[in-house]
Amino acid sequence: MSPLRQLLRTKPVDRITDEGAHTSLRRSLGLLPLVALSVGATLGTGIFVVLGQAAPVAGPAVTASFAVAALAALFSALSYAELAGAVPVSGSAYSYAYATLGELVAWVCGWCLLLEYGVSVAAVAVGWSGYLNAFLDATLGFQLPASLSGDVVNLPAAVVVLLATAVLLNGVKESAVITTVTTLLKVAVLVFFVVVAVFGFRSANLAPFAPHGVGGLVGAASLVFFSFIGFDAASTAGEEARNPQRDLPRAIVISLVVVTVVYVLVAFTAVAAVGADALAGSDASLAAVLQQVTGSGWPATVLSAGAVIAIASVVLTVLYGQTRVLVAMARDGLVPRVFARVGAKRVPTVNTVVVGVVVAALAALVPLGQLAEATSIGTLVAFSLVNVGVLVLRRTRPDLPRGFRAPGVPVVPLLGLGMCLLLVAGLAPATWLAFGIWSAAGLVVYFAYGRRRSELARSQTDPGHSAQGE
Repeated sequence: MSPLRQLLRTKPVDRITDEGAHTSLRRSLGLLPLVALSVGATLGTGIFVVLGQAAPVAGPAVTASFAVAALAALFSALSYAELAGAVPVSGSAYSYAYATLGELVAWVCGWCLLLEYGVSVAAVAVGWSGYLNAFLDATLGFQLPASLSGDVVNLPAAVVVLLATAVLLNGVKESAVITTVTTLLKVAVLVFFVVVAVFGFRSANLAPFAPHGVGGLVGAASLVFFSFIGFDAASTAGEEARNPQRDLPRAIVISLVVVTVVYVLVAFTAVAAVGADALAGSDASLAAVLQQVTGSGWPATVLSAGAVIAIASVVLTVLYGQTRVLVAMARDGLVPRVFARVGAKRVPTVNTVVVGVVVAALAALVPLGQLAEATSIGTLVAFSLVNVGVLVLRRTRPDLPRGFRAPGVPVVPLLGLGMCLLLVAGLAPATWLAFGIWSAAGLVVYFAYGRRRSELARSQTDPGHSAQGE
């Protein structure tokens, strides 16, 4: 086989799904836990944390920025829903790319997912640290020293990641219960915010609506796009869902609708209450809004308490997604097999510990704004590949059973691809530079390790070889 054909070799869909059907992970998740996983991975990342970063970029049009990002996510979500129903395995976009676009593209996609999930967890943990300080100040009258909460190191951000790691090590069913409860709490807290903030409505705060023009609107949409990756996390549960072909597509679509409605309502009421510029410079911007609107500390305290609990669930669910992508990559031999090894509680123990420690270090040392944009570019690349994958699989395997069929193919996937390219173009040059360095490092790892140890390559050269036989 020529070197080019080696890089473009695809993994048969039947082989991928067979591996998923014989997983050593535990199938225990129904529709409600999957929806909670999706919503739990999403609600909080954009509103509790990044609204204060995006509002100054777009002005009052930040509300439209969330809508634009949601539209881009919708097209991609429909593509995800189709592939999740057709290829229900842990690898998410990585496995979809392996089945449609070849090993090298799958590796790039998986490498982007590791960036997306890992950096997203770190970004949310940094925002959690801001709300923890707000809560401590409101209830106990003190805050953690600046040197321990972001100026030098962000200790609370690292701690919440390590706590989430400990929960995941106890098993997926136990983690799902915690996720469902905290997701319901999170929705209740955000409804509380909207009800209180609407009393501060001032039409003057909405004019001019787009002071920085279309460029500002798109730039803010690029920044907040990573807030919609919850359905992506749900697709990584393909091997732990009881009925993945039916429930994964439903969970993906339902969660995106819920998240979009909540985001737009919260962004609109926040900007209308205090103005876009007033949201800048705070990792706990929503608590600041309630403080200003009511002139009282208790609403902000309630919000901060809810945020401290609820944002922690985002850390938990997105961290879960990253470990499951690593399981798929390790099973394929592209990263060390120890990441696929399942322990006594039917969870990938070493994988979870390593991911938790690395992400905790990232959360402790890297500022929020840089984390958010790095997450966005990884997400957009992965989503682009999923949209292309739907088109390829429709052509190569039209007979493949699908639990859901994306409407309007090829228009919808092409629109999803176009929106992703539009948003990625709005990211800062520094983000592109960081992504280029990350991608180059990934290619080095692939050619030095993954290409030679690929299970697909070894099975093609030795038909009797199997990972299970090692």
